[in-house]
Amino acid sequence: MRVLVAGATGAVGRQLVPRLEAAGHEVVGLSRRGPNPVDVLDAGAVHRTVAEAAPDAVVHQLTDLGAADGSANNRVRVEGTRNLVDAARAAGVGRIVAQSISWAYAPGDAPADESVPLDPTEEVPRSRIVAGVRALESAVAELPEAVVLRYGILYGPGTWYAPGGAVAAALAGDPAARFLGSTAADDGVSSFVHVADAAEAAVRALAWPSGAYNVVDDEPASGHTWLPVLAEALGVPAPARSEGRVPWARGAVNARARALGWAPAHPSWRTGFADRDPGRPG
Repeated sequence: MRVLVAGATGAVGRQLVPRLEAAGHEVVGLSRRGPNPVDVLDAGAVHRTVAEAAPDAVVHQLTDLGAADGSANNRVRVEGTRNLVDAARAAGVGRIVAQSISWAYAPGDAPADESVPLDPTEEVPRSRIVAGVRALESAVAELPEAVVLRYGILYGPGTWYAPGGAVAAALAGDPAARFLGSTAADDGVSSFVHVADAAEAAVRALAWPSGAYNVVDDEPASGHTWLPVLAEALGVPAPARSEGRVPWARGAVNARARALGWAPAHPSWRTGFADRDPGRPG
């Protein structure tokens, strides 16, 4: 299969491209970086790139997280996805796999499966985040074969949670550290996924039925549980425990993706945080 990877130089993209090639696919990359950069917000450029690539499928891994600017990332989710879907349709591409997130679900006490609706909140900034996710997933669903991968919090090489990354700096007390997330050791529950496992899911998703899938590890956990483990792995101080949680911080379950044969090589952040293997295919 000829696959266009949008976001080929990102944290997931760098893991994804060699996996696709190892699986026998021909890969064309689309990225803001590299020898032939393409701005996903430039509709004309995206249309030309997709038309020239003539892919059988598109894998959408685009984000704009370098400056930890939520508005910029949301613009990619909304406008960038719109441009990519329109370009795919114009080029006769029917299949798309797209990156979404697993913490946009409505509030609840237990980890969410895919039957839980997205959060209807009107409170900002969360309402803007969820609106961006909803726009992305709705646009992708316009294509005949559309798979949405709702990733957990990404950790591993190239992420904010990697050694020397923004989270390590924040835990060490650097006031200049910037990332979109929390270092509160509270009762809020998160689900994680290693970037290598996220990439493996994207490869497999090329053959999955249309729909949304949580791509998370096997152990949703509260902040006061996972943050000390992360701090130890990063060699920085752990934050003091705090109480309470926001109602939507519930984590997610991966049963649907597991039923189709995907299983995380890093089933828990407990061992994954300390793993220095970049997770590339052999």
